[in-house]
Amino acid sequence: MAAKKKSWNELSPTQRKRIVVLGIVQFALTAAALADLRRRDAAQLRGSRRLWTALAFVNFVGPIAYFAFGIRRGGS
Repeated sequence: MAAKKKSWNELSPTQRKRIVVLGIVQFALTAAALADLRRRDAAQLRGSRRLWTALAFVNFVGPIAYFAFGIRRGGS
């Protein structure tokens, strides 16, 4: 049986703070990935700009994957 979802008022202050901090981190990661995508030349990307833009909106995983795998590094 699934647990009943709590409303915002039923959460403890610590739980509320964690949710707000995680939201800020998510927003910052997404904004950083989108800003980097916009300024970076297409030759420096692995894959298409459209793909990485769409993936940037996948919670945490998308922006982190972009910074880890989407940018060409080195002398090539």
